[in-house]
Amino acid sequence: MDKASKIYLTTFILLILGFIYIQSTKKKPINWFPSYVAKHKIPYGTYVLKEELPKLFPSTKIKNSYKPPYLYLKDSTLTGTYFFVDDAINFGKAELYRLLNFVKRGNDVFIATHGINIDTLGFKTKRLISKNLEDKVFFKFNNKVFNNKEFYFDKYFDNQVFTKIDTANTTVLGFTGYLNNQNKRTEKGVNFVKYKYGKGNFYFYTFPEVFTNYTILNSKNTQQTANVLSYIRSDIPIIWDTYYKTGKTRITSPIHYLLSSKSLKYAYYVMLLGVLFFVVFKGKRTQRSIPIITPLKNQTLAFTQTIANMYFEEEDHKNIAEQKINYFLDYIRTTFHIQTTNINEEFYTKIASRSGNSFEFVQKIFLECDSIHFKNTITKEELIALNKNIEKFKNKNSYGK
Repeated sequence: MDKASKIYLTTFILLILGFIYIQSTKKKPINWFPSYVAKHKIPYGTYVLKEELPKLFPSTKIKNSYKPPYLYLKDSTLTGTYFFVDDAINFGKAELYRLLNFVKRGNDVFIATHGINIDTLGFKTKRLISKNLEDKVFFKFNNKVFNNKEFYFDKYFDNQVFTKIDTANTTVLGFTGYLNNQNKRTEKGVNFVKYKYGKGNFYFYTFPEVFTNYTILNSKNTQQTANVLSYIRSDIPIIWDTYYKTGKTRITSPIHYLLSSKSLKYAYYVMLLGVLFFVVFKGKRTQRSIPIITPLKNQTLAFTQTIANMYFEEEDHKNIAEQKINYFLDYIRTTFHIQTTNINEEFYTKIASRSGNSFEFVQKIFLECDSIHFKNTITKEELIALNKNIEKFKNKNSYGK
């Protein structure tokens, strides 16, 4: 490797190392993805809630459900509060039927989500939109135990409210709305309800962000989360759903595992750079083999022999002689640059002077050619004599006098 190549290589490596150092030391941007996964410590994960549940319900067993409710609730003897929290949840008919039977036996189902479609229970929702972008959202509980305190949320979210409820079996637990600059309510709607079904209850809450790390760790909203959780029974187990989650709860591929770890990710990138260097410099040091290309064979001689044999076997001496004369005239034109349209004494003189043959010999050949032109057939001997004279003329021209 020459000096210039070493300088380029060193500079390139330093740039790569500098880039890796900058990327590893710069502040990682906040991930606001709404995963609602218990293992995620991002703002919209539920790591804090899952860790605090045993402390909030010390006498209650916490279970994890990794299956869809349709499979998990096959056992008709299960008891507890099935707890769902995600951005959007949609149950199939068979799955909803299992949940209805589960609640009917005296259990509870708690669902916190923005989007859900449960026409079977007579619920419909819509998005509550503020007329002014500067309005702030508020939340309030109907229970007087909570001292009519209002809570606020400073991030954008899909604020859903109930537009249709079964008033005979439904209890309104909370509502939401918007406040303008003068703290006057501009919009308002129900967002937290309790629906009695059989011996149990359904709880629907359209603000799942209340259970995220961001809300719980915010001291102003911690009490809001506690107020919602106060409706969960402590005398039966809590079944934490891990199936209906927007974010992934487990590693699904080796690459995902590598890139999920900061150290492994940079080690992977360095390995790729090393492979790139090896390919580039190994390719320069090792010359690729040059394939042997067999040149095309010159088939002119074989073709000529084939044609000659064909004519010879037919004993068409006249045709062979005519072809021989045509080739000879072409030889005169291309070799001596003399036109063959007018064959006279001047023509003989030029050919003789340029070819090195005598005037008499040149004249003899062309007279012999004229004689063949006027004959219908010629003998084998006449063809051989013509060929000998032409070859003698060419040999004289090739080797000189």
